[in-house]
Amino acid sequence: MTEELDLLKKAWKKDAHSYEQVTENQIYAMIHKRSSSIVKWILMISIAEFIIWSGIGFFTVDDNYLKTLEIYHIDKLFKIITGFNYAVVLVFIYLFYKNFKTISTTETVKKLMSSIIKTRKTVQYYIWYNLTMFAIIFIIVVISQITYDPNLNSVIENTKEMNPQTFWVIIGLIYFALFAVTFGLFWLFYRMIYGFLMRKLYKNYEELKKMDY
Repeated sequence: MTEELDLLKKAWKKDAHSYEQVTENQIYAMIHKRSSSIVKWILMISIAEFIIWSGIGFFTVDDNYLKTLEIYHIDKLFKIITGFNYAVVLVFIYLFYKNFKTISTTETVKKLMSSIIKTRKTVQYYIWYNLTMFAIIFIIVVISQITYDPNLNSVIENTKEMNPQTFWVIIGLIYFALFAVTFGLFWLFYRMIYGFLMRKLYKNYEELKKMDY
């Protein structure tokens, strides 16, 4: 589709007087189709992501997991967070669907550009929501583990001879490294998948800006 669009643009520039109206409409139609396809992929990937994470959560929740949450005193809190997170993600999926329907039925260049901007903002909010939620959950788990985990408390008791400042610096570095690696993997995933689609969508937006509407 990209090659066809480039050929149309070359033909348009070659004989602008003869082809201006026809090729402009054709170029718009191709950008419209391509933008609709990109937003459709965003919707499909978000649904697949929701199903996969829900499946992982369903199959990994066992008695040991629930008992650990009870020991950490966050079992009730995690139920609230899980319910809230599902609700928010479903709202985002609905917004992606709504954006897809809007772009699919848009008939003017100006409206298509507006829909592209709106879609890009929705995706950005979705990415930052997921990364922020991950950071919040990580912090809650770390604080609860340090406070209530009997194994970690046992380690703390056995290292009383160590300088307290040195001990907590080591613990802090371990948690920070774990957070940085995990957060980095999530960020990389979103940048590779959604970032790739967002760049293609922005390229369409730039093409539309060159058109006379």
